[in-house]
Amino acid sequence: MREIYLFFTALQFFTRVPIPKWVPYKAEYLQDSRKYFPFIGILLGAITCLFFYISKQVFSVEIAILISMLSSIFITGAFHEDGLADTFDAFGGGYTPEKILTIMKDSRIGTYGTVAVILSLALKFFFLKSIYLEGDYQFYCSLILGHSLSRFLASTMVDLLPYVQDLDISKSKPIANTKFAIGQFIPGLIFGLWPLVFFRDQLVFLILFPSIAFALYLGWYFRRKIGGYTGDCLGATQQMTEIVIYASLIVLWKFI
Repeated sequence: MREIYLFFTALQFFTRVPIPKWVPYKAEYLQDSRKYFPFIGILLGAITCLFFYISKQVFSVEIAILISMLSSIFITGAFHEDGLADTFDAFGGGYTPEKILTIMKDSRIGTYGTVAVILSLALKFFFLKSIYLEGDYQFYCSLILGHSLSRFLASTMVDLLPYVQDLDISKSKPIANTKFAIGQFIPGLIFGLWPLVFFRDQLVFLILFPSIAFALYLGWYFRRKIGGYTGDCLGATQQMTEIVIYASLIVLWKFI
């Protein structure tokens, strides 16, 4: 029963999907639910695939891709996009760790954040359009992989970096207090990598190299600039690594 609680806690944290009232909220559940974050990504990817499939029966591929992207934004409440915007506003406008963290707490979106979100959505659209040229099956696998693997890579920052915002006012406080546990890492790793086994060409595992390298670079950058990570940094990592995953798939299929 506890695992069911953990799953619904992860679902509630990452999405707007209502959960049963009989699921209690406990900080320890949010701490231990991290292993299900990539699985939530699998579900989100599957839902976006469903929206794409239904939309494609009526509209063009381009419109269907846009609808699938909008479905993800709606279901998550633009949770990760908000983190991306705040991160770019903060790092773009702040020159000291203190200033960066102050800007990051501001709920208003600035120029850097606006440009980042627009470019992120544009890159996703054009990359997904290119991936679709490989066929429907590869497209669906890619969508699900992008959502699952990016969430796993973002979640690993909790283990690699210290949390640098005020824990008392942070929504991510329980997650930030989480210590590395093999029982959390292994299930998350399995869920994050699971979609890879469904691709027709197992060379697709090669995309792990640029994806992991990019996530590690972001971790290094965050540590150098502010000494660790924030919840917004995790959201930005998810968004940017998702884009890198799609770009890596395109390069793989074009040159290998």
